[in-house]
Amino acid sequence: MDPSPKLSYAVQEAFIRLHDEGAIYRSKRLVNWSCTLNSAISDIEVDKKELTGRTLLPVPGYTEKVEFGILVSFSYKIDGSDEEVVVATTRIETMLGDTAVAVHPSDQRYQHLKGKSAIHPFCDRKLPVVFDEFVDMSFGTGAVKITPAHDHNDYGVGERHNLEFVNILDENGFLINVPPPFLGMKRFDARKAVLQALKDRGQFKEIQDNPMVVPVCSRSKDIVEPLLKPQWYVDCADMGKQAADAVREGRLKIIPDLHLKTWFNWMDNIRDWCISRQLWWGHRIPAYFVTVDDPSVKPGR
Repeated sequence: MDPSPKLSYAVQEAFIRLHDEGAIYRSKRLVNWSCTLNSAISDIEVDKKELTGRTLLPVPGYTEKVEFGILVSFSYKIDGSDEEVVVATTRIETMLGDTAVAVHPSDQRYQHLKGKSAIHPFCDRKLPVVFDEFVDMSFGTGAVKITPAHDHNDYGVGERHNLEFVNILDENGFLINVPPPFLGMKRFDARKAVLQALKDRGQFKEIQDNPMVVPVCSRSKDIVEPLLKPQWYVDCADMGKQAADAVREGRLKIIPDLHLKTWFNWMDNIRDWCISRQLWWGHRIPAYFVTVDDPSVKPGR
């Protein structure tokens, strides 16, 4: 932690002012999580590693390299029938947290599945078939597994359709809220175990090479996981608009102008900034939870 009391005071003062103005808020949503650091990290701390296909990558905490750049297809049985629906994923272990199967509203192949559910093979969970325009009909079978607690796109689908959010990872990357034998496994050990279990049940379909981008923590080199956590955020929408308008109106000049496209891409598509970290060093956020044993005090006050 910086020893300067003046700097610490400045950080606290800025936080309190922004909070009082409504620019800082607390929310439970998906964050970039480093299991090695045990902390949320910002978007700028995530490196994007592009893969052209099947690739073995080193991951902290694993003696063997982990396979990425593959697309695994498997089937879900439809409840009350002999029919099945085939879905695909680059992270097969996350199927343990699936809570729905999504198809496009205009996809005629699945209109007969309205009001029906798929059956999860490893627990008694029923996965409703939901119709959402997020789905790309031309990709794969046109059916998508939905894991709201571990995927940014799926999170939005979960919100729109009021789906269950099942968190299957703890802060260290071990599996929770899943049935045996997967309970307590490390995430990438579970990847192998789930694949084998699907093969044993006859629900595995195929594995294909798949170009993809893998998110890597710039500090720990761990694979970043989307994790549902309560964190502190800065509302950046107005700030981004002001920054973009300043350039468009000539009050701010970007030199060289070849970076204009990047600037507007950042500012016009800016996301709220997660500012909290689970670290023992650095400036502490001046916000505390206080337990009051007084029934006259309203919850949340």
